[in-house]
Amino acid sequence: MVSPKKLSLTLLASLLVFVLILSACTSSKNNDSNSSPTSEPSNSPTSSSSPSASATSDNNLAADQVFRLNLHSEPPTLDPGMAQDNVSGTVLNAIMEGLTTVDENGKVGSGMAKEWKISDDSLTYTFTLRDDIKWNTGEPVTAHDFEFSWKRVLDPAKQTPAPYAYQLYYLKNAEGYNTKKITDVNQVGVKAQDDKTLVVTLAQPTAYFLTLCSFYTYYPVNKAVVEKNPDFDKEASTMTTNGPFLLAEWKHNESITLKRNPDYYGANEVKLNEVRLSMVNDANTEISMYDTNELDWAGRPVGTIPTDMIPSLKANPEANLQIKGIASTYYYLFNLTKPPFNNKKIRQAFAMAVNRQALIDNVTHGEQKPAFGFVPYGINGADKQFREEVQDNYFTEDLEKAKQLLAEGMAEAKLTKLPKFELIHNENEGHKKIATAIADMWKKNLGVDVTVQSQEWGVFLTNRTNKNYQIARAGWGADYNDPNTFLDMFMTGGGNNDAGYANPEYDKLIKEAGSTIDQKVRMQALANAEKMLIDDMAILPLYYYTGIWMQKPYVKNVFIDYSGEIHFNKGYIEAH
Repeated sequence: MVSPKKLSLTLLASLLVFVLILSACTSSKNNDSNSSPTSEPSNSPTSSSSPSASATSDNNLAADQVFRLNLHSEPPTLDPGMAQDNVSGTVLNAIMEGLTTVDENGKVGSGMAKEWKISDDSLTYTFTLRDDIKWNTGEPVTAHDFEFSWKRVLDPAKQTPAPYAYQLYYLKNAEGYNTKKITDVNQVGVKAQDDKTLVVTLAQPTAYFLTLCSFYTYYPVNKAVVEKNPDFDKEASTMTTNGPFLLAEWKHNESITLKRNPDYYGANEVKLNEVRLSMVNDANTEISMYDTNELDWAGRPVGTIPTDMIPSLKANPEANLQIKGIASTYYYLFNLTKPPFNNKKIRQAFAMAVNRQALIDNVTHGEQKPAFGFVPYGINGADKQFREEVQDNYFTEDLEKAKQLLAEGMAEAKLTKLPKFELIHNENEGHKKIATAIADMWKKNLGVDVTVQSQEWGVFLTNRTNKNYQIARAGWGADYNDPNTFLDMFMTGGGNNDAGYANPEYDKLIKEAGSTIDQKVRMQALANAEKMLIDDMAILPLYYYTGIWMQKPYVKNVFIDYSGEIHFNKGYIEAH
């Protein structure tokens, strides 16, 4: 999401249902989960309407169509070209839209583009935009807006580089332009042929490119507005949008109110008149608001359910607790650019000294799966799920081996004792409990002292991006259904590579995977890359997420997809 940053991404989904997933993330879209992983993109867009939405009778609707969700914290940005987290992504996915959309099952449908044609060599995509698409200013959304937006993300002269710029490297010459190897932006493979026609040329065939076009980094921005006001995304009054909802009000650090966009081309399918997003970062307060009917939804993707409440909520049918496996990974980042974690053996020691199952059983209570790799379950491989084809048995928990590696690593680093260091996480009781438990394990098993520090979300992201940390919490969810969405962010210099990992052999494997459409060859290269990432212990994998949330029984057609992202654009409130 953050990475792609996502995300990112990128917010804890698990049962802790924590906050972001960087990068992540971390905001995530997925490929058609019902089709073969090797299927080619289609020239024929499908309707993105949900059957359950279209079958809804107005007689079943409550008079007050208001959905209330806790956003947890202030969005760091609402500029789609700069977003990298679940909080920003949750808002952007409601107020903006790209060329394509994905439905509940991950199937690609038409968005701003009503149709597209793909060349026989799968390198050229010609998108035809709808006739009835507008900005909230009343101006038409044009192909020129898309061309401007994508090139803006890639602009190497940006004062703050776009964290997800690498998500556009699928375009011909995009990487070269972004890395200053090419100076002529006109060589980048995106061109508005006219107001309604966008021609995209790829560097190599990419089976999931249509899914990428639904991701927020690919959203358009209003060229005229952005050129006049670069800070357009800072206030509701200046934000320009083209999605199902309008950004009606933004009380910073307090709340956001969205209202139905009557000029949206699919407005007849949008039942909710208003969405109220609170910014409450205390988990107990969120649950209290849910219990007193101030919220209709609590938990995943950006809210929090206290981990110590989960066992009792599971036992109470009236709580309507939902637990779902999602394609996301919870992990810790080492700062590889500074001592002591620039030493591989020290990193390996810390990874081997954590009891993941004990963490799940005693702290998260979320039915997560211990992670010894990085690509989670739910991600497609060549013929089956990647995790079925490639076992994550890269290392084991081994206290004696951990102690040995720590001693060897300290000797290599000429250290007689590890200095006291910090483990940082964003504000969240669940993250704090996990960090405290792991710090206790390191103290008990390795004899090292760790200070756990909680930071406000924006401050935390800045410190992590600037590598102003020693160990930091992270989470990553799928931006699309392919292992590449997890692995490409650790390429040297990547915008979401907050660990500072730099390995030319790793980069070579990622590029090899991107240079062929042969799925077996691709998956072998990606499997080799994951093995290298974990053998180097560039990150410390902890567990594969589950999403956990509660929703009122009258909330209908609002869902969490396979990657952990919430969809409420076609939701409604049933009469109750």
